[in-house]
Amino acid sequence: MSTLDLHTATPEIVLAIYAHPDDADVAAAGTLSRWVKEGTVVHLMVIADGGRGSTNPDASPESTAALRAEELEAACAITGVSVEVLGVGDGDIVNDHTLRRMLVERIRRLRPDVVLSHDPTAIFFGQHYFNHADHRALGWAVLDAVAPAAAMPHYFPEAGAPHGVSEVLLSGTLEPNCVVDISATLDVKISAVACHRSQFDGQGDAIGDVLRHRAGEDGRRAGLKAAESFRLLRPNG
Repeated sequence: MSTLDLHTATPEIVLAIYAHPDDADVAAAGTLSRWVKEGTVVHLMVIADGGRGSTNPDASPESTAALRAEELEAACAITGVSVEVLGVGDGDIVNDHTLRRMLVERIRRLRPDVVLSHDPTAIFFGQHYFNHADHRALGWAVLDAVAPAAAMPHYFPEAGAPHGVSEVLLSGTLEPNCVVDISATLDVKISAVACHRSQFDGQGDAIGDVLRHRAGEDGRRAGLKAAESFRLLRPNG
C-alpha cells in the first residue's frame, strides 16, 4: 500500500459541495472541523434534500427530508460549518446548465481557496456498492464549475467576477494522493456522523468502529494516527 502526501496548509475559505445531508460528514467532517478550529471559514452546500433516503415505505419524502434537515443542523453545530440546502430531490441531480451556473455563482461569491466534493470517477467499490448517481453527477458538475467556468469571465458573466479555486479535494476516491491529519478531530467526525440517525439507525457503535478503522488505515499510509484521504487537484495552479 503506497504512502500519501500530507496536506498541511490551512485554507482561509472552503466550500464543500455534497449531494446528500450525511455525505460531507461521512467523507470529510474530520478535515472540515479541523480547519474550523484553525480559523477557516467553511461553507457547506448540500444539493439534495435526502427525502428519498429511507427504507420505510410508510415514511413520506417530506417527513424524511425534514428529519434529515434536523440531523444535518445538529451535525453542523458540532463541526462548526455553515450550511445551505438546495432541496433537489434525491436522484434528481443533473450536471446541466442550471446546476453549473448556480455552482459558479456560489464559487464566485464565496471565493474559496479549496473546494471539496465527490470523485465522479469512483464508481465500483467491490461487489456490494457502486457510487450513487447523485454523487457522480454532482462531482462532474463541481469540476466543470471550478474549471474552466468560475475562473473564466465569459462563462456565466452574470454570476459575478471570476475566481480561480486553488485546490479541489475529491472524497470517496479510488485514487487518493493526499491525506489530512484528523487525529485531533476524529471524535468530532464520529459525533457528527452519529447525528444522521435516520441513515444509521441502530448502527451507531458499528458506524463509529467503521469510521475509526477507515481513518486509521488512511492514517497509517502517511504515518499518522488518523486521516481522511482525497484526490487533490490544482486546476488553476
